[in-house]
Amino acid sequence: MMRFPSSLSPGLPAPLGAHWDGLGVNFAVFSANAQQIDLCVFDPRDRREIMRRPLPEYTDEIWHGYLPDAEPGLLYGFRAFGPYDPGNGHRFNPHKLLLDPYARGLSGRLSQSDTQFGYRLHSPRADLSFDRRDSAPSMPRCVVVHDNYEWEDDVCPCVPWDETVIMEAHVRGLTMRRTLAGQARSGTFQALGAPETIEHLRRIGVTTLELLPIQYCAPERGLTERGLTNYWGYNTLAFFVPHTGYMANGSHHELRGAIRRLHRAGIEVVMDVVYNHTCEGSEQGPTLSYRGLDNATYYRLVPGNERHLINDTGCGNTLNLSHPRVTQMVLDSLRYWADSFHIDGFRFDLAPVLGREPYGFDQGAGFFDAIIQDPLLSRRKLIAEPWDPGPGGYQFGNFPPGFAEWNDRFRDTARRFWRGDAMQQGEMATRIAGSGDLLDRRGRRPWSSINLLTAHDGFTLEDVVSYATRHNEANGENGQDGHAENYSSNWGVEGPTDDPAILALRGCVQRAMMATLMLSHGTPMLLAGDEFNQTQHGNNNAYCQDNAISWLDWSLAETPEGQVMTAFVARLAALRRAHPSLRAGRYMHGRHRPLPDVPDIGWFRRDGTPMGMEQWNDDAFHLLGVRRASNVAGDGVDMTYMLLNAGGEPVTAVLPGPPGQWTLLLDTTRPDYPQTPLDEAACDIVVPAHGLLLLSIVPHGPAQAEPAA
Repeated sequence: MMRFPSSLSPGLPAPLGAHWDGLGVNFAVFSANAQQIDLCVFDPRDRREIMRRPLPEYTDEIWHGYLPDAEPGLLYGFRAFGPYDPGNGHRFNPHKLLLDPYARGLSGRLSQSDTQFGYRLHSPRADLSFDRRDSAPSMPRCVVVHDNYEWEDDVCPCVPWDETVIMEAHVRGLTMRRTLAGQARSGTFQALGAPETIEHLRRIGVTTLELLPIQYCAPERGLTERGLTNYWGYNTLAFFVPHTGYMANGSHHELRGAIRRLHRAGIEVVMDVVYNHTCEGSEQGPTLSYRGLDNATYYRLVPGNERHLINDTGCGNTLNLSHPRVTQMVLDSLRYWADSFHIDGFRFDLAPVLGREPYGFDQGAGFFDAIIQDPLLSRRKLIAEPWDPGPGGYQFGNFPPGFAEWNDRFRDTARRFWRGDAMQQGEMATRIAGSGDLLDRRGRRPWSSINLLTAHDGFTLEDVVSYATRHNEANGENGQDGHAENYSSNWGVEGPTDDPAILALRGCVQRAMMATLMLSHGTPMLLAGDEFNQTQHGNNNAYCQDNAISWLDWSLAETPEGQVMTAFVARLAALRRAHPSLRAGRYMHGRHRPLPDVPDIGWFRRDGTPMGMEQWNDDAFHLLGVRRASNVAGDGVDMTYMLLNAGGEPVTAVLPGPPGQWTLLLDTTRPDYPQTPLDEAACDIVVPAHGLLLLSIVPHGPAQAEPAA
C-alpha cells in the first residue's frame, strides 16, 4: 500500500479537479468561502479513509495540493471547513464527505442516508441545526482517472443542420427490451453501438441521436421511498462522469466505443445536459458536493433571505451561472464531453436558467457569450429547451444565433390542427414555414426550430391519438402530475380498442401528424418508438418509471401496424432528403421567385387560388395547401405541393400552377401507395379526410430558374 507524506506539497491551482502527471496527482478545488479543505484518500478494498491532509495552498479562491506517487485509480473525496451559518447562505460541515465537482469517475453507489444532511433531519430547528455524523459510509468515492482511448480515425459526422433528423432516446429504455445478437448488453451504452440499433436508425433516416441525460445522476429521496427512481436522469450529481447505471462492465470506454460505431455509420450523438440545478435539492436537501464546498457561490440565494435558495427550476435549487467559476465548471464539463467522448452537440435542459442574470433572462448573458465564442463548443450542435418554471421563463425565439430551440408551438399546433380544432390554419402555416415569426432574425435559419410532436415529457404519438386525458396513477401522485392539457383525442374510445374503424382513424391521424413533422421547414425530432406505435398507456410523465411503461416494446415493430409505420417514417425521411424545398436552408417569404411568377412559398385554397383573409379567419376551414420551390444545382428547381385536410370529409382541391407534370409522392391515408404520375390533363385531386398529400411538379416550358437571392 502507498505510504502517504505528512503533508501535501503546494501543487498548482489549475487545472481544476484531480490530474495525474505521471509522478503524482494534483488536486485543485474552488471555494470562495471555505476556511480549509481536506483531501481524504480511501482504501479501495474496504473503502476505509486511510489519509486526510489539508490542501496547503489557496490561490485565487482555488484550494490546491499535490500528492506524490499517487496514481490513477486512487479513491478520494473532500471535507470543507467554514461557517455553518444558513442565514447567510453558508452550510460548511466537515463531517460530510464531498464529491469533487470535477471528478471524472465515481466508485460505489450513493446510498441515501440521514447522515448526508448537514443538519439534523428531525430537529425542531430544521436546517438551522447541525449534524456531526460522518456521511462517508453512504457516499461514493471520486476516482482519479487518466483518460486514454484510441479513437484512430474517428471523425464527427458534422451533419448539416438542414439535413438533420433527430431522434430523442433514453439509453436504457431504447434497448432494454430488445434482443441483441452480439455481446452488447441491452439497456447499456454498449447497446447504442450494436448493429441492430445502428441499422434501425439508418433505416428510418435518423442522422442524430439525442440521448436523455447520461451524466451521473441520483434519485430523489421521496421517489426511492415510494419504490420509484428518477428514470429520466434530470437530477445530476457529477457533471463529468458517465452514469454508471448505463455501463455493462464499468468502463467509460463503453460509451466511447458506441459513439465511435455510430460515427462510423454517419450518426451524430447529442447529449441532453442539466446545468440548471443539481440533485442536492432545496436548502433542506442533502450535502453531497456543491452545497458543502460553497453553497453561497454555487447556488442562487434569495436576496435578503439567504437561508433559502431560488428555485427557478422547480427542483429546489438553481445553479448560479452568473459566477465565473460556476460558468467555468459548466464550460469545462462541456469541453470534456466534446473532447474526451467526441460528443457532437448538447441539448440544454431549462436553458433560460443559463441566461438568467439577477435582473432576468438576457440573451447576452455571460454563459451564452462564452459558449458562442468557444472554438470547440461553438462548432457543436447547440439546442435550447427555451422555457423553465422561473419568472419570465418562456423564452422561445430569444436565444442567440448559433442555438436551435425546441418548438412547443409546433407541437401544440400540429396536435390541435389534426384534432380538428377551429382557427388553426394560420398558426399551422407559420409552423410549417419554420416559425419565422419568432426565429427569423439576426441571420438565423429555419433549422433553428426543432420541430417536435412528442418528447420524453408527455404522451407518445400513439397515446396522442388514444387518450383524451393523462393516466399517471403509477407515479404515486394521485394522477395529478404531468401536463393536464395534451391537445390529444382518443377518437371514440379511451385507450386500447379492437374497433377497426377507430384504429384506422387513429392510424390516419398519426401518419398525418408524422408527415407534417417530417415535411415542414425546421429540424424534425422524433421520439424513439413513435416509428412503431410505442405506448406508455396514457402516462404523460413517466419520469419515475424504469420499467415496461417506459422501455421501448420492440415486439410492436414486428406487428403489421408497426411495420407499416416504420416503413412510412423511412419513406418520409427519404422524401425530405430528396426534395430541398421540404428542408429549406433559408426562410421563404414569397418574395424570391425560383421561376417567373412562382414565389418560393405560397398558400392556396381548394380552388387553387391564393389564400385570402376570409379563409385564414374561417373557423370551419380545415384545408391547407402549400407550394414550395427551391433552386437546386444546375439551375433546376425543386417544387412540391402539400395539401393537409384535417376535416372529417374528403375535399376536392384544384392544383395550382404552373403547368407541368404532377406526381403524387405520398398519401398518408394509403401509406403503401407508390409514387404515381398524374394524368397531365388532371387539374384537381381528392384530399382524403384526416389526410395529407404531397405532390411534386416538373414545370413545362422553357422557363429558367432565377438566381437564388
